[in-house]
Parts: sequence; structure tokens; C-alpha cells
Amino acid sequence: MIVSKSNVELDLMREAGRIVALTHKELQKAVLPGITTKELDQIADDFIRKQGALPSFKGYHGYPASICASVNEVIVHGIPGNQVLQEGDIISIDIGANIHGFHGDSAWTYAVGQISETAQKLLDVTEAALFKGLEQAKDGNRLSDIGHAVQKYVESHGFSVVREFVGHGIGRQMHEDPSIPNYGPPGRGPRLKTGMTLAIEPMVNVGSFHTKTLQDDWTVVTADGSLAAHFEHTVAVTPDGPDILTKA
Repeated sequence: MIVSKSNVELDLMREAGRIVALTHKELQKAVLPGITTKELDQIADDFIRKQGALPSFKGYHGYPASICASVNEVIVHGIPGNQVLQEGDIISIDIGANIHGFHGDSAWTYAVGQISETAQKLLDVTEAALFKGLEQAKDGNRLSDIGHAVQKYVESHGFSVVREFVGHGIGRQMHEDPSIPNYGPPGRGPRLKTGMTLAIEPMVNVGSFHTKTLQDDWTVVTADGSLAAHFEHTVAVTPDGPDILTKA
């Protein structure tokens, strides 16, 4: 069952989202050649806790870190470690924060120094696809309108949309109903209602949409080794479109 949030609950989620957005700003400054993904994780963990919040991901189903740090062909759930960022890499950083029992969740993909034209196009297309999906988060639309908008835009630029991993509802739990695919026909699924809160998150590959999960049972990579990008916002549905909660 998809539940609409009260104004009080939305305000709490907005605070969680603000902390996520501020954490992204801290990490964006640190994404430079020579830093390790573990160092980025520590920066995020320290910053989130200083805001009076808890990292949503730490310990979630046994996940060992406070952020997901997914480099190059890694789509999602990259575990921070000793990997050193190199000039020309791209890194998707997924951040969650929990304050007063409510979660915010946002992912962004960053360039490490100067990147290739293909990588830059991938980032631009995936970010734009996120906003194409967000535009559909308005009262009265169908759930599948979101994914259809994402898929149509991504494929028009020659890239592919990941099928196995999707967006989700969010609130008191990190993952709530409904699941939100980034593909499919429009006009299907439940109607969206004002106050529903969703994490919309296109995951886009340069090559095929097929994925592979590594032996750590977390890290998901493109099956063909091509680059991947991931952008995400937590939003509340309104009559006029999305109220983005993960912004500073």
C-alpha cells in the first residue's frame, strides 16, 4: 500500500533530504584524483552525524558503509574501500540520511577531473532523464508514467536503462512501496496522490542494460564493462509536479 505523508511528516523528510543534499556538496568538493572511496565514505559519515542524523545505509541488510561509491562500470552499491580515484573516472555517490525516523535518499554522478565526451554525455543524459521522470510525479498520473519518460529520453540518446534495479517509495523505511521501474509503457500502475514520497533514480548504461553482481553480493556492474551513471532525488508528489526534498 502506498501511503501519503502528512505535512508534518513531509517536513521531517525535508530535513533528512536537506542533510543528504549538504553531504553531497561536501563530497563534491572532495571528488578529486588521488582520494580513495573509503576517504569519501568517512567524510560523509562524519558530516551526517554532525547534523544530528544517522547514515541510512550503514548496516542496512548488512551493508558495511555509509555511502555507495560506484566507479565507472559500477552501476550501484559499490562498497567504499582502497580504490583511488583517477583522472577521467566517473563516480556515482548514493547517500541516505535518517533523522527523527525519516529518510532522505539521493544519488549523483560526478566527474573526476577531465572526462571523455562519452562519459560527459552519459552524465548529462542521465541527469536530464531524472528530471524527465520527476516531471511525471504529480497528482493523478500513473506510476508507470515516470519510468516511461525516463526510458524514452535515455534511449533517444542511444543509451540503455537498467531493468534489475529500480526506484522506490521512501519515508519511515528506506525502501517502501511502490517499486518504480525506469522503463515501460505509460498509463499503468496506481495513480499518484499528493503527499506520496518517492525516490526516483534512473540508472543508465552506455552499452547494454544487462548487469552482473560481484562476489561481495553488493557491487552491481554493467555486464559488458561499459560506463554507468546514477542520479536520484527524493520527492513528494504534488498537483503541480515534484516537490524535491533532497535539496539544500
